[in-house]
Amino acid sequence: MRVLRTMIALCLFAVAGLTAGLASATNYTLWINGRTGGGTVGNYDSWNYWGPGTTAAGVNKKAVNWDGRSSIASQSGIIRDALDCFCTGNNWCYIATHSAGDLILGYTLANYGGSARVKKNASANASGVCGNVDGSSQTGWNIKWVRAASGAGGGSELSDAGSWAVSEPLVQDLKTSTARAMYNHNTTRGIWFYMYAGAKGTLYSGILPGQDDEAVAYHSSGGVSGSSGGSYCNPSDWLCNDLTLGTAANEGGSTKWSYHSVSFRDDGEAYNHYANGNWGGIVSVVRSAMVNSAL
Repeated sequence: MRVLRTMIALCLFAVAGLTAGLASATNYTLWINGRTGGGTVGNYDSWNYWGPGTTAAGVNKKAVNWDGRSSIASQSGIIRDALDCFCTGNNWCYIATHSAGDLILGYTLANYGGSARVKKNASANASGVCGNVDGSSQTGWNIKWVRAASGAGGGSELSDAGSWAVSEPLVQDLKTSTARAMYNHNTTRGIWFYMYAGAKGTLYSGILPGQDDEAVAYHSSGGVSGSSGGSYCNPSDWLCNDLTLGTAANEGGSTKWSYHSVSFRDDGEAYNHYANGNWGGIVSVVRSAMVNSAL
């Protein structure tokens, strides 16, 4: 009888341990800003770039703030700190990016996504660095998928033309030829990038080829592969080749980078590039998708 009680106690202890392990698993939604920044670096609850922090934007949302002006290489460590914090161990992440946030995340995954990452406890200090769980490590990060609002992984012709302040290192990185050669865009570590392309472009229509949202053209926001940008449009525009939805080749035969799929093409030309501190523009479309899918 005593042996039976001991066996039962051990079983209950094992179940309790398993339950505790499962309970500690948490999903997070990370938002990675683009050019200009605005949020406090290291503070994952600073939402200045995006809009009110009270706005729903996915489960356990965190703002991954980098300065939005320095070079991609110099700021990648901030992104790695956030991914280590919330996307290791038992925890998993959904990620939303805006503009150059797509470039810095792509760079980080391609160059560091196969490295050993020490598992962290999702409790950050003032610098945005989290403590270790038990000292063990894993390869890369636990990321379910990425949704990119006006992704600038392919650069922008505004940078090529000097329309932005040329003193910023990021502006140099955003030149189309530089951005496209910066890393292997096909190397996403098997993580899908779902692209959201805005088309309410008016101010710089003469500089940006095809459809654009005033800052980034469809060749970049649609994840079109190649060493330089091209001209891509909505089906209603007969002046250039269509950007196709999903992973299909575009009209004219150009392809998208591996693990890149167009989820939203702004056929109504209703969304511009800018969040305007209120989750606006193409960011609003991605926010709705995160609310419905990042659970």
